[in-house]
Parts: sequence; structure tokens; C-alpha cells
Amino acid sequence: MLQNFLNEFGYFALFLGTFFEGETILVLAGFLAFRGYMDLNIVILVAFCGSYAGDQLWYFMGRKHGRKLLARKPRWQLMGDKALRLVRKHPDIWVLSFRFVYGLRTVMPVAIGLSGYPPGRYLLLNGIGAAVWAAALGSAAYHFGAVLEGLLGNVKKYELWVLGALILLGLGLWLRRRIKNARIAREARAERQCCASAAASDLDMPVEVPVDLKKKSDD
Repeated sequence: MLQNFLNEFGYFALFLGTFFEGETILVLAGFLAFRGYMDLNIVILVAFCGSYAGDQLWYFMGRKHGRKLLARKPRWQLMGDKALRLVRKHPDIWVLSFRFVYGLRTVMPVAIGLSGYPPGRYLLLNGIGAAVWAAALGSAAYHFGAVLEGLLGNVKKYELWVLGALILLGLGLWLRRRIKNARIAREARAERQCCASAAASDLDMPVEVPVDLKKKSDD
């Protein structure tokens, strides 16, 4: 049953997952490749294509609508400002390596596009970074399965538990990010309300006329 499902939807799901984020689903696919349900070479190729296509899209959206995109979410705004500073210091290094930094996968390509990084150079270095990321993470997950087999013996008895644990880990990371985003959004709203209240109180304050001007007007 699992084999049939993966044959029909596994690689497509991997492409979609790596297009948007990708770490957890690539680890799952690498482990499934070790178990023989998927082909490791195809897993790496599909992960490369999904990651490369997704980050190219975010880059070009950053070039056209960077500030609007970052302003949509308070956390994106904060991370985007930080990402811009990093990109301007070491642009090529960050284009190659941002996939390996958790939490920057979506924001960094937008910031790179916003920074004015050359499209042709990004096309090349983004491809190199995507290839290294897909090969490294997919292979690491594959060898993780081999290590488990060395520790547990027959992994088949535990594979559903391992898959469940990996899925729970991915959900936990996603939930943690959602909670953090919600907290940042609340803080940003509170700060805006505070600024608005301060501005309103400044407008309501009576303007004091200097004594000298009062005397002149009386004269």
C-alpha cells in the first residue's frame, strides 16, 4: 500500500514540499529511499528541481514586489531586514548557503532579489546551492537509515515509527514557527497601537503660546 502510494504521489509531493520549504519532506524521502520505496537519485533530482524553482520564483518576486511581500508579515519584515544586511555583506556566500539556515528559506531569496543581486549570477549560484543542498540532505537521510539499521537490526519492524517520528518532528517545527510568528505579530500590533496612541495624544495636547508673544498680541 505504501509502495503504491509513493509510486503515484511520492515524487510529486516531494517536488511541492521542496518548492515551498522542503527540509522535513526531503529527510522523509531520503529515509524511504533507504528502505527501497523510492530511488535516491530521483529523490535528489526532484528535490533539486523543487528547491531551485521555488527560490527562483521568490527571487523574482523580491525584485518586483520585495517590500510589499516583506510587509505582509511582521516576522518577514524583521527577518527581511536582517537578511538584507547579511546579503549586502557577503552576497555570494548567502546565495549558496541560505537553504542550510533554518527559517531563512523563504525570506532570503526575496531579500536577495530586493538587494539588486544580478539575475544571471543568481541563476547560476542558486542552482549550485540547490544541488548541494538536495544531495547533502537526501544522502544524509539515506545514511541515517543505514545507521538505524545498524543500531536496531531489522528496520522494517520500526519504519512506521521512524516515519511517524519524522513527521511529528516536522509538524513540531512548523507549529513552533507558527507560534513565533503569532507572537511577533502581536508585538508588532501592540507597537503600532502604542505609536498611534502617542501620536493622537500629541495632537490633542494644547499648544502653549510663549509669554512674549502673548504680551505682543495684547499690545
